[in-house]
Amino acid sequence: MSVSYDVSFRRLSFVLLTGVLAVVFDTTIVNVALDTLGRDLHVTVGTIQWVTTGYLLALGVAVPVTGWLTDRLGGKRVWIAALFLFLAGSIGASLAGNAGALIGCRVVQGLGGGLMLPVMTTLIVQATGGRMLGRATALISFPALLGPILGPFAGGLIVQHLSWRWIFWVNVPFCVAGLLLAWRLLPAFPGTGRARLDLPGLALALPGIAAVVYGLSRFPSSYLPLALGAALLTAFTLRARRIGEAALVDVRLFRLRSFTGSVLLLFLSGFALYGALLLVPLYFQQVRGYGPLAAGLFIAAQGVGVLGSRSLAGRLTDRIGARWVAFAGLAVVAAATVPFAVAGATTGEWWLTGVLVVRGLGLGAVTIPVMAAAYQGLERTEVPHASILTRTAQQIGGSFGTAVLAVVLQHYATSHPLTTAFDIAFWWSIVCTVAALLLSLLLPARP
Repeated sequence: MSVSYDVSFRRLSFVLLTGVLAVVFDTTIVNVALDTLGRDLHVTVGTIQWVTTGYLLALGVAVPVTGWLTDRLGGKRVWIAALFLFLAGSIGASLAGNAGALIGCRVVQGLGGGLMLPVMTTLIVQATGGRMLGRATALISFPALLGPILGPFAGGLIVQHLSWRWIFWVNVPFCVAGLLLAWRLLPAFPGTGRARLDLPGLALALPGIAAVVYGLSRFPSSYLPLALGAALLTAFTLRARRIGEAALVDVRLFRLRSFTGSVLLLFLSGFALYGALLLVPLYFQQVRGYGPLAAGLFIAAQGVGVLGSRSLAGRLTDRIGARWVAFAGLAVVAAATVPFAVAGATTGEWWLTGVLVVRGLGLGAVTIPVMAAAYQGLERTEVPHASILTRTAQQIGGSFGTAVLAVVLQHYATSHPLTTAFDIAFWWSIVCTVAALLLSLLLPARP
């Protein structure tokens, strides 16, 4: 479908943004509340981190089926169904009486959100009909710019002055308005109905990913989930290589060094971003004694840095290639994490705030060149598979990051002072960032 008139494009943009803003804010808004959630629900950091990990994991596993659902049911139906899932998960989370119920409802939220983000991209690009792609790209990236800044601030404000349950209730007006607007104003965007879903691949990949993430959260007390997940993912990879384009995702794309490097970098950048979103607010609340609002403002400072470097990173990637832009960004992230790894209970707040802004500048300079490198050299038919792999890698990397760093923090907190436990967890984050720094050398050196 093609929308030629500005008014139609603006109307479509307004309908989609109304719904998707709740998802984008929810990705970051909850991290500020984790300390409060753990205390109110009487569970450890290792348990309550699944409020974030389960959400990110569900975001990632929903992505591979999005294309099939959109082709079978049409864009409008999938969008409304995804919004309804997110609404149901939000209401359930706000009413949850224990950690298990809260985590389960967060998974439902994640499934809805995981469908909405790629569907929004698809509908906007389809609506442009090959025109106004610059405006379309700006619109698609707009929520991602606001989330890291406004989400932590809103979360801190709500938790400090209201009950933590309101961080989920605030989603309800967005979802209800989004549903009504979509029902009345969104075109049907019908699919062809010819797409087929790789059910055996889905049956191997989704439990495999979940088992690996869960196994890492239980490591080293239990090896079985990790081994089971690795076996399932190995079987999925072997089968996908054999059937090629008919697979859930075409793993033959990994024959390209630049694509392999991009996917691995997106995985580790998810680790660096979402792992820090777990550690930083907990550090300021548990070690420094700040309230949720102050902790949210510190995280928002990192979001300001991300916003400040994105446009420059895009221009530099077009001019000098992805490799050195990503390398420089990761070097900045690693260097700007070191002050937290050596910080004490009395380290200056303004110094740490400035460090977070710089860290955000580095993070903002990483994603754009890595995503650009992922699509370099691909055939037209390979692009949808690349989109699935890149988006999934980033979300799963985030779930890995929160699970692993929460385990590290909880493990060392039982035998060391809390400040030392946080220092060690931040060093783990630095090691992963350095690993990503080395992988960035796999990216193309020329635009």
